[in-house]
Amino acid sequence: MSAEDLENYETDMELQLYREYKDVANLFNYVVETERRFYLANAVDMKARSADGEVYFDVTLTDAWVWDVYRTARFVKTVRIVTFKDVNIEELSRIEDLTIPKDAGMGLG
Repeated sequence: MSAEDLENYETDMELQLYREYKDVANLFNYVVETERRFYLANAVDMKARSADGEVYFDVTLTDAWVWDVYRTARFVKTVRIVTFKDVNIEELSRIEDLTIPKDAGMGLG
């Protein structure tokens, strides 16, 4: 396999992963980003802990999907993450949850 074939294979795998993400994102409530991974989850429990003067984060995700091109099973019942780096947690908005004010300044009417 040439370097170009390998690059094309990896590009195709990333594209498949992105398409899968688009298909499943609406099934989840949260996006969780760490320094190593990106997750979708329906429940997130994060606790800041300390040991020997160091602060770390203990995060548990329930009903999760893992952004990892090399995983064969991306859907996981429970994920536990322990990290010394920042964790970004965002609650996803659903279209039906969004309310647009009647006077949103859209220049209609």
